[in-house]
Amino acid sequence: MPKVIFLPHEELCPEGLAVEADEGETILDIALKNDIEIEHACEKSCACTTCHVVVREGFDSLEESDELEDDMLDKAWGLEPESRLGCQACVTDEDLVVEIPKYTINIVSENH
Repeated sequence: MPKVIFLPHEELCPEGLAVEADEGETILDIALKNDIEIEHACEKSCACTTCHVVVREGFDSLEESDELEDDMLDKAWGLEPESRLGCQACVTDEDLVVEIPKYTINIVSENH
C-alpha cells in the first residue's frame, strides 16, 4: 500500500503527516480524510486551483495531467514543474511526498 507524506504546512498540517493510501485515491481526498483541510472551492471539479499541491517525490508515478488541469494550473500561485491539482492527481503504487503551497489564489476561505 503506497504512502503519502504531507510535508509540514504552517496552518494545515504543522507537524506533517505520513499516511497509507489506496491506489486510485486523489491526493485531495487523502488529505481531507486525514483532517488536512486543503481548500477545494470548486468541489473537486477541476474548475479552480485552490487544491494546488507540489509533488516533491513520486511525481513521475502519477498519470499525466490533462489539458483542462494544465489550463487551471497556469493560474495557480507558485506554480512549479511538479505542480498538480490535488483533486486530479491519483495515487498509484509508489509513495508520494507532497507539499501544500503556502498560498492559494482563493481570496476567501471556503471552510469546507
